[in-house]
Amino acid sequence: MVKRKAKVSVAKPAKQKTKRQPWTKADISDLRKHSKARTPVSKIVKATKRTEGALRQKALQLGIGLGHRR
Repeated sequence: MVKRKAKVSVAKPAKQKTKRQPWTKADISDLRKHSKARTPVSKIVKATKRTEGALRQKALQLGIGLGHRR
């Protein structure tokens, strides 16, 4: 006869809730300026305090390119 171990539940740390920032007209105009200037995405990330994914998604919605290698 094989004895089975009892399952022990391990508490996982709670995920941090994503804090979403709405895009203002000023944010969009800054993104367009960075696009036109071909600013690298890493610099835009630091300047806007948004993730690279968020910037790329918004640029895709606006129909503009992003980054210096397009």
